[in-house]
Amino acid sequence: MASVKPKKSRSASRVKPSQNRKHPDIVELRLYIAGQTPKSVLAIANLERICKEHLHGRYKLEVIDLVKKPQLARGDQILAIPTLVRSLPNPVSKIIGDLSNTEKVLVGLNIRRSTA
Repeated sequence: MASVKPKKSRSASRVKPSQNRKHPDIVELRLYIAGQTPKSVLAIANLERICKEHLHGRYKLEVIDLVKKPQLARGDQILAIPTLVRSLPNPVSKIIGDLSNTEKVLVGLNIRRSTA
């Protein structure tokens, strides 16, 4: 399995936070992980694939490793990992797990409506 190192911030669109008012369709995501566990690595890979296929450069992704910065868990009230937080557009939503169920992730991120 390839080692994936989380970066401080990833941005497919290279949009700065101050520019989001000009681009209201930008989705801001934070993925909280704990080190390079198999679930963390899988969650990163799954999320990058989903963003590339469904958000087409309209997203900002930040991967936060709680092993290195545990104090950051408090801000989004992270209780389990991996956890994906969509902070924009409102309302804030959270998805817990390795993000392997693409359909549930898309519904959770409000990209696709539930068919149920």
